[in-house]
Amino acid sequence: MTADDSFGRLDDDDYPAYTMGRAADMLGTTQGFLRAIGEARLITPLRSEGGHRRYSRYQLRIAARARELVDQGTPIEAACRIVILEDQLEEAQRINAEYRRAAAASDPSTSTPG
Repeated sequence: MTADDSFGRLDDDDYPAYTMGRAADMLGTTQGFLRAIGEARLITPLRSEGGHRRYSRYQLRIAARARELVDQGTPIEAACRIVILEDQLEEAQRINAEYRRAAAASDPSTSTPG
């Protein structure tokens, strides 16, 4: 791997760049919290060759949302389920919007006369 390849990964939201300790520090939480949301299957960190957990920026954003809910008094299992459902809803809305755009583009009655 060249240096250019490594720097290119810095912009990749899915690249597992953060150790468990660093991830916990960034989120202001404990490593135990990260283990708990992993056990609840909210996120599944990748493992380094040595078996250490590694987290991506995308996973940290999900963990941060779960932490917000837990900090508001939501039990961790419920917080994880809420985050999963929010993510599923967002994806369904995105797909629905794509279908609407495609339907509008293929319907000649919705286009403006030129």
